[in-house]
Amino acid sequence: MRIVTYRSDRGARAGVLRDDSVVDVWDALAGEGSSVRDLIASDRLAEAAEVAGGEPVPLERVELEPPVPDPEKIVCIGLNYRAHAAEAGIEPPDAPTFFAKFRNALAPPGATVPLPAASAKVDFEAEVAFVVGRRCSDVSESEAADFIAGYMLLNDLSARDLQFATPQWMPGKVFDGSAPCGPALVTPDEAGPHDRISFSLTLNGEEMQAASTDDLIFSVPALVAHLSKLMTLEPGDLVSTGTPAGVGSTRQPRVWLQSGDEITISSPTLGRLETRIG
Repeated sequence: MRIVTYRSDRGARAGVLRDDSVVDVWDALAGEGSSVRDLIASDRLAEAAEVAGGEPVPLERVELEPPVPDPEKIVCIGLNYRAHAAEAGIEPPDAPTFFAKFRNALAPPGATVPLPAASAKVDFEAEVAFVVGRRCSDVSESEAADFIAGYMLLNDLSARDLQFATPQWMPGKVFDGSAPCGPALVTPDEAGPHDRISFSLTLNGEEMQAASTDDLIFSVPALVAHLSKLMTLEPGDLVSTGTPAGVGSTRQPRVWLQSGDEITISSPTLGRLETRIG
């Protein structure tokens, strides 16, 4: 199942993708919620999969938002692909490295993201993110699958000059629009095994990154277990699992994003996320 957030005259609504159309989830369920986070928190994703009623709206007539536009947390993992750590000349970490983004960073599929005025070195990072499906605290890796609502694509746009100006990476990670994501929240049955999700990134039509989650240093279950020992994860929380090799900052010559650039992240199971740099 593929769940989206779309803009309507009633505001942001949760919808199920059916071919090239969107069906309003809450109308079909005759429920009192409106958002994807409401759907996850009320444990009604399984019911949404059975949605048959509702008036389908052609996809080209709706404006998509980030699949979960209001997460309580946006957690991003750094240096989590073996090939990326190798190209950066860094030994794989012994424990997950992570930082945060905030809601201002979220951008929808098809967004134009302005370059931040404070940076001259903005980079791309194709990532697979997962969304927490149930409140979890101190869970084990063997339990982790029960706490995942689904997966999506995310572009961790990074201002490298700001990122490495201090020991903390966050200054380069938090500019407006620095986390385009989507196009949909794909439930695990359609996304495929957590360690077999393949994806790639092209910049102006040229492939720059291509990988699979089988190269993760810390797997999705390991991340759920680790993070849930440090803090309680809530339904709708977004965790982006890191980027593979091929980012612009490790290339010779360096590749920095410019106004007018077109970035596409695609996955056979998670769909296609397009972003334009303004």
